[in-house]
Amino acid sequence: MTLVAAPIRLSTAAATFEADFAARLHWSADTDAAIEQRVADILADVQQRGDAAVLEYTARFDGLSAPGMAALELTQVELKAAFDAIPTVQRAALQAAAARVRKYHEAQKKASGESWSYRDEDGTLLGQKVTPLDRVGIYVPGGKAAYPSSVLMNAIPAHVAGVGEIIMVVPTPRGEKNALVLAAAYVAGVTRAFTIGGAQAVAALAYGTATVPKVDKITGPGNAYVASAKKRVFGTVGIDMIAGPSEILVLADGSTPADWVAMDLFSQAEHDELAQSILLCPDSAYLDAVQREIDRLLPTMPRAEIIAKSLTGRGALIHTRSMEEACAISNRIAPEHLEVSSRDPHRWEPLLRHAGAIFLGAYTSESLGDYCAGPNHVLPTSGTARFSSPLGVYDFQKRSSLIEVSEAGAQTLGQIASVLAHGEGLQAHARAAELRLRPS
Repeated sequence: MTLVAAPIRLSTAAATFEADFAARLHWSADTDAAIEQRVADILADVQQRGDAAVLEYTARFDGLSAPGMAALELTQVELKAAFDAIPTVQRAALQAAAARVRKYHEAQKKASGESWSYRDEDGTLLGQKVTPLDRVGIYVPGGKAAYPSSVLMNAIPAHVAGVGEIIMVVPTPRGEKNALVLAAAYVAGVTRAFTIGGAQAVAALAYGTATVPKVDKITGPGNAYVASAKKRVFGTVGIDMIAGPSEILVLADGSTPADWVAMDLFSQAEHDELAQSILLCPDSAYLDAVQREIDRLLPTMPRAEIIAKSLTGRGALIHTRSMEEACAISNRIAPEHLEVSSRDPHRWEPLLRHAGAIFLGAYTSESLGDYCAGPNHVLPTSGTARFSSPLGVYDFQKRSSLIEVSEAGAQTLGQIASVLAHGEGLQAHARAAELRLRPS
């Protein structure tokens, strides 16, 4: 059977564009009711029975039977052995990627993650104290695919932030461990690692068991069961985000080789049939050229079937009136990955307000950001870049306000607080401030 990847062709000049565009963008994040109920049952069971429930679900869902939780914990010796055993070229690549990710997040910490304070003229001190979380859990997908890059992107910023313990969970169906994932955990400084996954792993991290430590926050992507579990435990622990299907939006002026852009669209489409790849360009002939490259390159791709379903079901090649209009549409989409594939990307970057990550210029493929450029690849999806940010050092820190009011400052602030507290009917608040006022 011949596979066809046929992203919808739209034009902003068409009368039906708005309706067609909205239909193509629509994606329901609603979780299946059966999944929600199953997840609720698993969370409650793990909260009640702890390790015994985790062992039972790991045997049932991952086909991995173990006599006890100790058999599911990966030791530091095992992690280092995995690192030592992988090919030299993979060791070098992991270390180079980790160094770049660490360098970027060290700069991020200096820019936004330090405590600060100042004193008023009357001697009152005001400021903010930034402290790392004590313990975090990182979920690393396993099974159909394994992602050592996700280990780096979750563990390294936590490490840079100063988190005391980093607990990794990763499913290993039928006991098949991915050496690169284990090696990445060693390189990134993971404290403890367990070969468990699914909702039961999220529950173990959120509530704690006799073996798995309770964490303060859980980060990392997973399937529908993991996403549902993270939503349900939020409040007991913090979470990073609920991720939807992967997305790429390419803004092109027609100057980049068409096969480069076609492959960039493939790079997200190969993740999942629900992934979305969109190209915006004011040059109709260039859109034709990209479609020809899609047709030519698709048969060469190992994941061609997934790519074809993704592009046909959710992809789009959109002819715009101008690059300015393309930028405006991009802001409406607020994509996870945004490539500005043009001769002068810095001309358009100021117009772009909403995106998880912005890749500037023809040589900046999104895949470089996924692995080794340095910035984090855990990005907001499904339009949430309108109000949220990439995973970073700040996700593994918390802020406490510092207030030290001097005696002189209490005379001014106390009177203000007294008036406002009486206005709210909270007399004890008012009296607490008034007691510190000097007799007039």
